[in-house]
Amino acid sequence: MTVGTVEIIQGLLLAFAVVVILMPAYIRFLRFLGMGKRIREEGPESHQTKAGTPTLGGLLVIGVVLGLFFLLKGGLPPGGIIAPIATLVLVGGLGAFDDYLNAKTGEGISARQKMLWLVVVAAVAAYQIQNTYAIESIAVPFIGTVMIHPALYIVFAAFAIIAAANGVNITDGLDGLAGGTLVFAFVAFVFVALLNVPTQPNLAVLCALIVGSLLGFLWFNVHPAQVYMGDSGSLALGATLAVTALITGQILILPLVGLVFVIETLSVVLQVAYYKMTRGRRIFRMSPLHHHYELAGWDEEKITLRFWIVGIIAGLIGVTLFLAAINRLS
Repeated sequence: MTVGTVEIIQGLLLAFAVVVILMPAYIRFLRFLGMGKRIREEGPESHQTKAGTPTLGGLLVIGVVLGLFFLLKGGLPPGGIIAPIATLVLVGGLGAFDDYLNAKTGEGISARQKMLWLVVVAAVAAYQIQNTYAIESIAVPFIGTVMIHPALYIVFAAFAIIAAANGVNITDGLDGLAGGTLVFAFVAFVFVALLNVPTQPNLAVLCALIVGSLLGFLWFNVHPAQVYMGDSGSLALGATLAVTALITGQILILPLVGLVFVIETLSVVLQVAYYKMTRGRRIFRMSPLHHHYELAGWDEEKITLRFWIVGIIAGLIGVTLFLAAINRLS
């Protein structure tokens, strides 16, 4: 076992322990601040019982990840780790502000303002990644390396970051659903970072800390949830997942590794498009897809566990495609 592997395992376990220890007091603090979740009236009726459950749990996850990363590394190490850390901070800050406004007024940041901030952060992150790594090609499964113009790469990378952030945010609608699916996605990229050529140990440690923190969060977020992730977690972790995929050069396996997020997003897009084209008809009982199964009579735990299973299988297939590409090049 390499020193890097030991550090990854220790970081994961430490992050889990810290979140589990801090979360009860943090939940009480959120209740004191009045940071209770407001439930949309147009959502499933069964969700109304969840009103008032503390939200903003993602902020603790981000804080633990960043604190432990700097502690383990003794500061900000070289090696292209700035983009994911900056993404966590900037998008997490946006989400936290949105969660705060939603809890206090019932209305968060407008969709236009939120998208504008995401576009700015995504564009800066995409430029920083391209500038740091001088990326002129991307790895395409079953094909190999394909050349891409730097400007086109920046546009593509920014789109990927925005799409991933919104995909996770859309998925975050059932207890434990987004958090568990993110765990499997980041585990996949721990392996990608460790086995990549060249290896990216700092990125692997960051991903492991996120996994550990999310596992600690899930201890309190599985049904019935005691705390919710909120936009502070879903937007930030989704964007960071995309940045991680970009840094490893494996952005095209992200739609597979994050298959649940893709399916959930597509269900919303299809529902809205079909509704407009047919003037009121629907494909699903309700979108995103997890609400469709809720209204079909599935228990919340059953939906979450089955989506987790899909996430595990998708992550395994994504890592397998990555390994196949590595073996082809070696």
